[in-house]
Amino acid sequence: MLTLTDILQTIEMIDRQHLDIRTITMGISLCDCADESSKKAAKKIYDKITRCAENLVSTGEAIEREYGIPIVNKRIAVTPMAIVAASCKDGDITDYAFALDNAAKECGVNFIGGYSALVHKGMTEADKRLIESIPQVLSQTNLVCSSVNVATTKAGINMDAVALMGSVIKKTAELTADRDSLGCAKLVVFANAVEDNPFMAGAFHGVGEPECVINVGVSGPGVVKAALQECKGKSFDVVAETIKKTAFRITRMGQLVAMEASQRLNVPFGVVDLSLAPTPARGDSVAEILEEIGVEYAGAHGTTAALAMLNDAVKKGGVMASSHVGGLSGAFIPVSEDEGMIRAAKAGALTIDKLEAMTCVCSVGLDMIAVPGDTPASTLAAIIADEAAIGVINNKTTAVRIIPAVGKKVGDIIELGGLLGSAPIMPVNSYSSERFAARGGRIPAPMHSLKN
Repeated sequence: MLTLTDILQTIEMIDRQHLDIRTITMGISLCDCADESSKKAAKKIYDKITRCAENLVSTGEAIEREYGIPIVNKRIAVTPMAIVAASCKDGDITDYAFALDNAAKECGVNFIGGYSALVHKGMTEADKRLIESIPQVLSQTNLVCSSVNVATTKAGINMDAVALMGSVIKKTAELTADRDSLGCAKLVVFANAVEDNPFMAGAFHGVGEPECVINVGVSGPGVVKAALQECKGKSFDVVAETIKKTAFRITRMGQLVAMEASQRLNVPFGVVDLSLAPTPARGDSVAEILEEIGVEYAGAHGTTAALAMLNDAVKKGGVMASSHVGGLSGAFIPVSEDEGMIRAAKAGALTIDKLEAMTCVCSVGLDMIAVPGDTPASTLAAIIADEAAIGVINNKTTAVRIIPAVGKKVGDIIELGGLLGSAPIMPVNSYSSERFAARGGRIPAPMHSLKN
């Protein structure tokens, strides 16, 4: 039973500590929308999405009003579009993307994810067509998000796909140069992508998922930071226990919203993703949690250890609060979306190399990092390969969402708006990775993948 203290603490978390439900994401299978004609398939896609998700936004808003819990985003994730487009006989599959965009607008959601391909072991013709169309799609749509999985622990790293994605990111940046290369903020390259991630830009509805499902992503960096302010000078044992208890409370709220949305929409409940997802707002920062633990700036020595403890404690607390924790479930470290990360990057405390080390212990990876516009595609590919290697060897999800901002140099700032925030242009290693990226082939799976 809830006590008065529990209720007052929850009110304070919402009113003063930026606690929110970051997203209610409806996953929708589009496997039955395949057709040899892209026009016919696009119509099936639009019709099914608008039918399944027509009440998603209004339901989320009703839950917000009744429970007083902010729900920041309502989103849709669909079957990886390369799978749906596999039977298409037309050369151009961009009709699929425009159908997604139009359906998302009709439903009133913030984003729709799933213009995606899974190419960790090789590429089908449909995969190639989709990947090659990504720059055009992200420059001509508003709400569509794209992701490509290039590696898994079981399959290794598809270096042909990695090299291709370096070029795709570069072209996407060029086609959206008038918007500070915004298209790249809607494109994620994964290793070990999960099927039930509710967060954008990497969400898609996996082939192992049901026909339709509700997944919820919670947040709450501000709540964790506020709790840690009561632990000044205390041992790491106390800090870890405090984070666990706080994550439990945050996840219980997410579980409540997820079950309520599931019941009202008559759609199965999938998972609660209990990731700490920051925003550009002051006080809603993962970097500030790390600073509260004891480092002067995120990026100082000790940051990786603090982040490892934070991520582990969040998972331990959350898994006790819900039987269905999934998605990514950890701490995100997107530079542009975290006021503390931005501050640390501007101060020179946080570098790409340090961020790469931090991704060994967090969710998800090198996220929302802006680099000079003249960064070669081969360097982008090599950054993706490094991050994929961390995911493959450590059997965890990693990703790269990087923005080579056209016309920008180190020290400049790009403005992406909303939750995407602003990003300082960070330096990259100037030495060439051209010969590395050009080798192609596949980096084999590690020995510990052979578990059967």
